[in-house]
Amino acid sequence: MPIGAFLIRRLGLGLVSMLGVSVLVFLFLHLIPGDPVDHLAGGEATAEQRQKIEQCMALDKPLPEQFARFLGSVADGTLGHQCPDPKGKPTVMDRIVEVYPHTLALALCGMVVAMLLALPLGVVAAIRRGTWVDTLASVTSLSGIAIPMMLLGPLLLLWFFVELGWLPGPTEVGPSALILPAIAVGTHLMAMLARMTRSSMVEVLGEDYLRTARAKGLPEHTVIAKHALRNAILPVITIAGLQFGSMLSGAIITEKAFARPGIGLLLIDSISERNYPVVQGCVLVIAASYVVVNIVVDLGYGLADPRIRRA
Repeated sequence: MPIGAFLIRRLGLGLVSMLGVSVLVFLFLHLIPGDPVDHLAGGEATAEQRQKIEQCMALDKPLPEQFARFLGSVADGTLGHQCPDPKGKPTVMDRIVEVYPHTLALALCGMVVAMLLALPLGVVAAIRRGTWVDTLASVTSLSGIAIPMMLLGPLLLLWFFVELGWLPGPTEVGPSALILPAIAVGTHLMAMLARMTRSSMVEVLGEDYLRTARAKGLPEHTVIAKHALRNAILPVITIAGLQFGSMLSGAIITEKAFARPGIGLLLIDSISERNYPVVQGCVLVIAASYVVVNIVVDLGYGLADPRIRRA
């Protein structure tokens, strides 16, 4: 299939998925009992203030008209208006654009940490399978997922910020402030990627073409890096891509622990406030992130495996 037709088909399926997600989120929000105006206006709001918020959110309109207005806000790129307007950011897109780069930076740094830890651990465990090295690598990788994120984040802050003072703590900005959150996110993801790398490498190491490469006199590191790892990396790309999409939805606990702004934290706060426009906008952006990441993962298959690229 030509790459243009492939992209058009995947984008079409992605649009259908995002429409389905929008319908479900819209319905679920309106099925939750309670009045969102009470959460947004506060107990001391006047009748005029309450009416203004109600009109802003179109709560005085029938549900089909409310959903049509939401689709219209998606079409014009605003994703709706915040009610009330905080910090001079009138549209939902303004607010998401303000926080999304923080989540993107955290996800990218976390993925780099995860890959730097997972690939060596997985490869070493596969090469030395059945030995104490394999056991140590497996224990090390599994410890990343065994420690809950809600515990790992505070522990990292306690050690490296409070006790040692080596790294910045919550509310601080700059590249160095990303180190601890990235370690927290990447360590948790590292376990899954290391186990997948090990299992894929074990399967590949028994293939005939590796014995042929060794028989030709190729150095062992070339056999492992160029032939074995390249063929074993496909399942790892799949898991890494899906987990990256998950991180783009917001490493909520990490953002909360390190007081970092992000789309996940914005989504949780908006749900607690019953802020319908912001919740719908966040979910739509998250769904779009998943679609884009999945397309990039599929294209990554072709780059990693010439057989898939020719197909």
